[in-house]
This record gives sequence, structure tokens and C-alpha cells, in this order.
Amino acid sequence: MPRTDEPDDLFSAGGLPVESPSGSASAVARQFDSARLTQARQLAGLTKKELSDRVGVSAAAIGQYESGARPRPEILIALAEHLGYPVGFFQVGRPYARLDSSAAHFRHLRETRSYQRAKAVSFTEQVWELIYALERRVFLPHVDLPGFAGGEIHPGASLPTEPVQAAQALRQHWNLGTAPIPHLVRTLEVHGIVVVHAPADGDFRTVDAFSTSRLPRPFIIISRDRSQDVYRQRFTAAHELAHLVLHADALPGDTRHERDADTFAAEFLTPRDSIIPLLPARVNFAAFAELQRTWGTSIQSLIYRCREVGLYTDTTATRAYQRLNQSKPALEPIDGFPGEQPTLLRKAFELATDHGLTITALAQELRWPVERVRQLLGAVTDRPTLNLIAGGKATETMRPMTDRVRHLKAVIADTM
Repeated sequence: MPRTDEPDDLFSAGGLPVESPSGSASAVARQFDSARLTQARQLAGLTKKELSDRVGVSAAAIGQYESGARPRPEILIALAEHLGYPVGFFQVGRPYARLDSSAAHFRHLRETRSYQRAKAVSFTEQVWELIYALERRVFLPHVDLPGFAGGEIHPGASLPTEPVQAAQALRQHWNLGTAPIPHLVRTLEVHGIVVVHAPADGDFRTVDAFSTSRLPRPFIIISRDRSQDVYRQRFTAAHELAHLVLHADALPGDTRHERDADTFAAEFLTPRDSIIPLLPARVNFAAFAELQRTWGTSIQSLIYRCREVGLYTDTTATRAYQRLNQSKPALEPIDGFPGEQPTLLRKAFELATDHGLTITALAQELRWPVERVRQLLGAVTDRPTLNLIAGGKATETMRPMTDRVRHLKAVIADTM
């Protein structure tokens, strides 16, 4: 992705205003940004009526503010207090992304409500604002995703439209061969794809994940509930990767697209030519457990693979699922697999701190609470120890900075 300090068509118009020395509510009200109010309300999971009851105005008034009307300073202070942002957050300022729910592919779309989708989209907008701020200081990895128009290394490159062939072609493009992928999330980040965990709250529990390619950098947002099961998270990430390469221009919610994404994910994680000779001809959970650990895919997925390739009948597969459910195998959280934990934003911040950036200064620039910045960055003080799923180095090392600004891809690649 080419570095630029200029907004593009996805960003709101207007440059950075000069804030009044006092940062008064009156000064902010004169340059009120209605879209900021909508974003903050959606992130809080509040309806206009719920917010109006807290602030002491009508729901119609909230609608008017979100349509461009300027609130009185005392109303603006109340809005900021109840939404948890400094008053300056609502002032016209830094460029930021504008999205809507049609710009993201949601898993379990039909189980989500419109306000939950709006909250997910607003969360993505804020992640992009954070990246925009970081990329003014650090070069993130270029986007190397065939067919992605926002910043691809190989313009004009594309993948087949059939999911199995697309998975095989992307593996080849990324030089992954046909062996297990020990670090899926880290692999995505190395190729410029942002992977982030959504906040741990009830509104995201009905959504496994969602993704969008409508920004200058592709995003995959995964529910924190998935972090309790490393194998489920890996499949979810591969499923969303499928949407990015197969359905970037399609409207979300198509059941056929969901099936195609599952097919892509299965082939991307367990190429059939490699996995078929290893699958047990009879149900053998010890063999499945070993394959699960080696290939980083769940026993459920392996059973499905056996049925898919004709090793098991539907009846045999159903009985295997029943036995597996009765045994209730323990989940393996991603805490034990640093290669499956998103680190791109944290590492970008750490590089920027080597040149004077502080989390307080970043929060002031974004006009967010410091805690909000910490939440989106993740832990910024602990450096993980690398623990591979299969093979490779046993520890993660960080080289000292010698240049003024270092390309982040090199730092991530050091940990592969």
C-alpha cells in the first residue's frame, strides 16, 4: 500500500482544524461532525431513543444531530459524557473511513440485528483510523492479495473463481506449498491483511467474524469468543480470507458464498492431495487428534473432510460427530499459539514508540480515551514467545532498531 498523508474518497472531507486553546464545547459545537456522533452511538450499542433518554433530549433531536444539526454546548458535553469520548472527538478533524453494513461479509448474518452490524462496521472504521495514524509513522506490509485493488503488489493479478482452485492458487502465490500452515494469522498479517479481535461483549457473540475489502487495506475482524478455540479461529480466518478473494464485489449474505468460503477454507488449510492419504479409513479419534495438532484444523472439520472425499458415509460421519460431542474435548485457546494472535497493530505501535510516540499522544491525536487505544492495540508491553503448531523456530526474537523507520513486514517475518 503506498504511503500517503492525503485522504482518498473513503475519507471525510476537510483537513485538521486548529482547536481552540481551551478546547471548549462551544468551539467544538461550531465544527460539529455528525458522523462522529453516529459512530460513537453505534459503538455504544445504543438506539437514538436510548441515547436521548440519557442525555435529556428527544430521539428526534438525536436524529437531527446525526443529520448535521449542531447541538448546544451543554448537550454536546452530555453526549460526550454518556458515550465515553472527549468533547474534541466530535469536532471535524482527522480523515476517517465511512462504511456501511453492505461493505462487510458477516458470518451468521441472519442471526445478527441491524444495530449489531452497524456496531461492527463502526468498530472497523475506528480500526482504520488507528491504522491511518500509525501509517504516518511506520510502513506496514504491502497488501499482497491477488484481486485486491486497494494496494496490491501485482496489479491485475487474480485468482480462479472456483473456491478449491482459488485456495490452491493463493497457496502457490504465497509460496506456502502443500504442507500445514503453522501460523495462519501471522501469514495473513505478513501479506498486509489486518486481523483484529472484536471487543468481548454480547453484541459480537452472534457474529463469528466479518471482513471487508472496501478500504485501502483488507480487514478480518474475529469475535473474541473464537479465541477460546484456536482451530475454530483458524477456520474462521480462512473463511473470511475466502470472502476477500472470491466475493470482494458481491453483496454479503448469500448462502452459496458462505458454502464456497467454507470450501476454500478447508482446501487452504488442508489441501486434499496432502490430507487424503493421512485420513483414517475408519473413525479413529487418536489419529484425528494428531492430524488436528499437525494441520491446525478441528476434528469436526477432519470428519467432514472424510465424508467429503468419500471415505465415510453420511451415517458414519454423523455417528462420529455424536461420539465427539459426547466426549466434549477440551478447547485450546489461542493463548498458547502466538502465531494465531494478531500483532500487526501492536508491533506498529512499538516501532513508533522507538521514535517518540506515546499512547497518550496517540489518544490525543485520535481524540479517543486512552483506554480505547489500548483496547484496539491489544497488550503493548508484553512480547510473546513463539510456540509453533508444527515445526520451525521455538522462540521469537526482536532485533534492535537501527533505522529511523523500519518496514513492519520485516519485523513480522522475523517471527515466522
